Amino acid sequence: MQAVTVTPKVWERILSVRAGLSCACCGNWTEGERAALALYGPLARRDLGPVAVAQIGQSLDGRVATVSGDARDVSGPDGLAHLHRMRALVDGVVIGVGTALHDQARLTVRLCSGPNPARIVIDPKGRLPDDAPALRADGTRRIVVQAVDRPRPAGVEVLRLPLCDGVFRPETLCDALHEAGLQTLLIEGGAITIAAFLEAGLLARLQVAVAPLLIGAGPAALTTRQPKLKLADCLRPEMRVFGLGSDVLFDCSLSPQAAAALLPLHHPAERRPRRAASLLS
Repeated sequence: MQAVTVTPKVWERILSVRAGLSCACCGNWTEGERAALALYGPLARRDLGPVAVAQIGQSLDGRVATVSGDARDVSGPDGLAHLHRMRALVDGVVIGVGTALHDQARLTVRLCSGPNPARIVIDPKGRLPDDAPALRADGTRRIVVQAVDRPRPAGVEVLRLPLCDGVFRPETLCDALHEAGLQTLLIEGGAITIAAFLEAGLLARLQVAVAPLLIGAGPAALTTRQPKLKLADCLRPEMRVFGLGSDVLFDCSLSPQAAAALLPLHHPAERRPRRAASLLS
């Protein structure tokens, strides 16, 4: 397990990778900073085309909330900071309307520096109130994906998509968001939404943050609509494990695109002749 240390210096580099100005390969870093670059560098890259990743926080026994729906503190403080870093590295963050209603999600970046992502709520029937936190005007793009003809306040973009068996096809949703200029997407929740993108084969990477907590009962982290009956048929992704402090993160690679993001990509600004580098060190 790699212990992650996110210093201001290494986070500045990661944001520079996001901007296409640096790589996550070069430089003199501590072991913990290198782990941070290994974790966040692939998420920050913009050279591999459109990509969707998902993150879910859960207890040791695989729950995301209590039976009463209390999910506020499932992740520890370091797990929450990780989620905010992921938000800062993507173009848009996607949640279902149930999560938006229950959690009053703001979907902003508050626990680290970096830009706020576009906020996208999947709301087929138009249930989300116009004064929901995710729709508050703050200069960030706000998008509601719905199937009904429901007007929204000025500044809120509406994507009208058709339903298939009462739900949006994840493929159609991704295509519409890519056409809207959002290439890197974080599917943040809830568990049903993440499972839909997973079953559709649209996730390049799935991150599961496990907190040292036993809930005992409540909603499960992931429940697919078409469960496998044999272990031999279950998904066994390539995986890396990172220590975040309060949580343990399982970083699962689900596509060749995710594997490619782990390969070094040296930025021209970071390249220096070996002799010159030794003289300047």
